[in-house]
Amino acid sequence: MTRLGRATVGALSTLTLSASLAACGSDADTLTVYSAQHESLVRTMLADFTEETGIELEFRDANDSELANQIVEEGDASPADVFLTENSPAIDVVDQAGLLAPLDEEALGQVDEQFRPSSGNWVGFAARSTVLAYSPEAVSEDQLPTSILELADPQYEGRVGVAAGGADFQAIVSAVLALEGEDATRQWLTGLERNAEIYASNTAVMKAVDEGEIDLGVMYHYYWYRDQAEGGLVGDDAELHYFGNSDPGAFLSVSGAGVLASSDQPDQAQRLVAYLTDRAAQERLADSDALEYAVGTGVESADVLPPLAELEAPEVDPGALDAPQVTELMQEVGLL
Repeated sequence: MTRLGRATVGALSTLTLSASLAACGSDADTLTVYSAQHESLVRTMLADFTEETGIELEFRDANDSELANQIVEEGDASPADVFLTENSPAIDVVDQAGLLAPLDEEALGQVDEQFRPSSGNWVGFAARSTVLAYSPEAVSEDQLPTSILELADPQYEGRVGVAAGGADFQAIVSAVLALEGEDATRQWLTGLERNAEIYASNTAVMKAVDEGEIDLGVMYHYYWYRDQAEGGLVGDDAELHYFGNSDPGAFLSVSGAGVLASSDQPDQAQRLVAYLTDRAAQERLADSDALEYAVGTGVESADVLPPLAELEAPEVDPGALDAPQVTELMQEVGLL
């Protein structure tokens, strides 16, 4: 057990990172980046991109599903050059619509195979681990479930919290679906609909565990670690349980980066994605207060985090997570 150390996404906003272009000797290009990852993390990882390349960046920030749906609706007329997601199902929706260009090997080759899809049309640039927050006053270590699937059992009625409407939890459900199949996932979701209290966010789930409203909460690791680093203002009375053992509850969610096939600046867009997976940007991630996992080959994540190799995450093709089917199943059982 570990005892240590989003922001709510608002309406679309635009931010231009400017830099002196005198040294470049030519007019600057501007890439439009649709980004659903945390603004602070993306800006940190790309802090020197404009200065080093002369390519300016215009960001449009919103959540995963909003931006994915917008790109699909815009189709070949989308102004986006690059799409960055918080979780991979959203970028796979765009990929399945045939709207992503194959990535250059420069970007793909800088990330371990488990963090990129078999299609090769996008690449992971950060990861987060599924965890179970729990109240040690209500649940002892030997009473913790050994699988996330057990949370559907009758003994957990009224004791579990999930942020069912969020992209994070839905990505976790997509992993259950990929690993366990439709029937088992439906049965699991049906049990959760009976057992679980629904919260607006991962932070709200953690707070509910901390304050004793619920005994257990499904979320991603970094919410708790960031809270601990800030003094434990929300989750100081909660601890984390890692399922391990290749359980669906040990799922590693990948943040994806892809180039739109309709981009009129494909070379510059490919350069940006390769920059995100390069060692320098990955090390900035690792050194930041985001406390998400770096996925660049040979780059170690923050010391406070359990090493990726020790998480015993299940093998899931991050490009094979079916967001539309997850939505259908969750609506069918009443979780959405």
